[in-house]
Amino acid sequence: MKLVIALCCIVAVASCAQRKAEPESSVTQVTDPSEVIDQKLMLALSQAKNFHHTAKVYMSDGNTTAAISSVREILSLHFPANAPEAEDVRDDARALLARLLVGQGQLEEAMTVVKEGLASASRESFFSANLYTVKGEIHEANAQKLDADPATKARASDERHQAIESFEASNKIDKKLQEQLMESR
Repeated sequence: MKLVIALCCIVAVASCAQRKAEPESSVTQVTDPSEVIDQKLMLALSQAKNFHHTAKVYMSDGNTTAAISSVREILSLHFPANAPEAEDVRDDARALLARLLVGQGQLEEAMTVVKEGLASASRESFFSANLYTVKGEIHEANAQKLDADPATKARASDERHQAIESFEASNKIDKKLQEQLMESR
């Protein structure tokens, strides 16, 4: 093993020495545009990651209001046009925001957040499937709330059925994505 490492070092040193012996080229190497990482995208993704972490810290401290505010910051970030990552980040943020709102008893606002995400989805993804999961969770929370009043038992049942439909929609997307992944192997 030591011999292999020594040989690799010798080859590397010889290669460097040979490059120094060759005359310097005056031609500038231009990076292929497809190899360049879009800095605007990377900055937006970095900001989103930090706002998400901040929200998690607030959540661990029990400060749901501040966590909600931090997640809303993610939704206000500017991404490069047509970046699929932007849609994924926003869908992920909407799912977290909706769950936080459910925890605060703000079920209607939570549903609005989820519906906005589903309405703006341009493609099926894990994140859009997750929005359907959260939609089902909101329907479940509505059903539990309606169960408390005997006069709204029928509406509670309807909410449970809508929850099932939402979970099935999520599973349908996930299954389709899994099949696509299996085909690409």
